[in-house]
Amino acid sequence: MKRVFISGVAGFLGSWLAEEFLSRGWEVVGADTLLGGYESNVPRGVNFYKGDCSDFYLMNQLLDGCDVVYHCAASAYEGLSVFSPAIVTKNTYLTTAALVAAAVNRRVGRFVYLSSMARYGDNPVPFTEEMEPKPQDPYALAKVSSEQLIRMMGAAHGLEWVIAVPHNIYGPRQKFDDPYRNVVSIFINLMLQGKVPFVYGDGEQKRCFSYIADDVPVLAALAAAPRRKVAYEIFNVGPDREFVTINQLAGIVAEVLGLELDPIHVGDRPLEVKMANCSADKVRGVLGYASTWSLKDGVRATADWIRKQGPRRFIYHIEPEIVNDNLPVTWKEKLFK
Repeated sequence: MKRVFISGVAGFLGSWLAEEFLSRGWEVVGADTLLGGYESNVPRGVNFYKGDCSDFYLMNQLLDGCDVVYHCAASAYEGLSVFSPAIVTKNTYLTTAALVAAAVNRRVGRFVYLSSMARYGDNPVPFTEEMEPKPQDPYALAKVSSEQLIRMMGAAHGLEWVIAVPHNIYGPRQKFDDPYRNVVSIFINLMLQGKVPFVYGDGEQKRCFSYIADDVPVLAALAAAPRRKVAYEIFNVGPDREFVTINQLAGIVAEVLGLELDPIHVGDRPLEVKMANCSADKVRGVLGYASTWSLKDGVRATADWIRKQGPRRFIYHIEPEIVNDNLPVTWKEKLFK
């Protein structure tokens, strides 16, 4: 039986990948600090360890006998990273350093790194894999630095790697009481409570949103895909159609929930990229990726799940390290309730 290790296994993406590998007959080992996920997300059958993925000695123990590593763990707080660079860097770059060292030491066959669209910064859209990364914030810098470390250690020690770039993933199991990220879930959680959503700046920032069920099969396929197709490659994974503004997203959520709520606009978030959209041409051609969920259908499925869990008050579980006039008012005054 093949064995996969998944960092961040209690998180949104990690838990979905764990479920997918279990369904394929793999043994799944995973670890998570639970900073950004729920233990209830972890599928039954996973060998789960509550622990810090930046702890090399723990990772070296857990990776024993693993064929593949999926490195999902990160403090994926792009906007907050401008105000909390220390915790974001620790939980993004240092986890990579520990896992790469352990993967080399344990002779893991393939290391799949889940990067971020933030790597592209303000490159022209649509972003393609051959573009030079242009990180615009501390989180993006930590992700790009992680990629560089993986390449470096791969060249030095023969570790085979693949970099996947999922973007704006949403759906069931997402941490919807998190005030710092996950805009789809934030909007749904607020609106289900009859509260008006907040939008940063003019709301004309544009994104493509990826429903989780579209992305997981192709991400999992990277574990066993032929070496000649995927080794040492970067793949954007996610739809490149339905490129919508945040204002349009708020309107779609309101429509799905049957509400009429005009968002409250607050100041811009510092360093936020205005236009971000990845081309999926490469992953379509190599791995047959296809997106089947429309944005409206994905929002409806996510809303149904959040409704079943029950809307929750937002938990400000990370205190900003830098508090000044640039800190968004939604965080400074804890406006998400």
